[in-house]
Amino acid sequence: MDIHNPKSEIPDAKQPLILVTNDDGVHAPGLRMLFAAMQEVGNAVIVAPDRDNSAVSHSLTMDRPLMVNELTNNIYAINGTPADCVTIGMEKILSRKPDLVVSGVNAGANLGHDISYSGTVSAAKEGTIRGVPSIALSMSGRPPYCYETAVRFGLKLAKIILATGIPPDCYLNINVPNLKHDDIAGIKFTRQGHRVYENALQELTDPWQRPCFWIGGGKPSQDRMEGSDSYEIKKSYISITPIHLDLTHYEALKFLQKSWNEKIFSFDSD
Repeated sequence: MDIHNPKSEIPDAKQPLILVTNDDGVHAPGLRMLFAAMQEVGNAVIVAPDRDNSAVSHSLTMDRPLMVNELTNNIYAINGTPADCVTIGMEKILSRKPDLVVSGVNAGANLGHDISYSGTVSAAKEGTIRGVPSIALSMSGRPPYCYETAVRFGLKLAKIILATGIPPDCYLNINVPNLKHDDIAGIKFTRQGHRVYENALQELTDPWQRPCFWIGGGKPSQDRMEGSDSYEIKKSYISITPIHLDLTHYEALKFLQKSWNEKIFSFDSD
């Protein structure tokens, strides 16, 4: 594979170019179904981790080389994180800047504080940083997953975004109930809710009886505030949450500028 001359991979430059990725790995069924759907609206190219990278957040690999493996036409695996995949995909694999980045379909919800940990969501964030409209698509609940529902909605949303775009410096975090299409209650535009896990740190012993710890599992808390992503998903609604790149808390900024500068901080005194 010559990743420095990839233009032959994109047969029609007039068609929208869609970068498809995830954090569950290049062989994940949700990714492959999403890839097939995106081919209905443009030239879709998978650039995804070669293995599960769940909960790696927005990390970039800087301590080892990254290798690109072309599995088949327009499907590439990289031994790195989802953010690595978007970076290398856009810089070295695709023939031009994509028109859309679609990350998913994740096996499991990315609600509330999950957003901070999710590799799926961080791939969409990386696409947004690079100036491309981006969405993260996840399924709530437990397996077996009804990926068809999420893929059908993802395809509809892709058509809308390719036609109208989304606000700048913003990406969409979408969660879909693990239900058949006809059982979905509707669509809600939501805010990020609160979702933390109880008993997610397990204390174990290794084969030599040394204490060790395993982070994972646990029971997520339930957000009872109407309008949040985690609340509406429980009501069988698809949740669409716009996430802004700017993490500044502007009300806190005003408070600090008004109060702390005058009362607490002084360059000339202790």
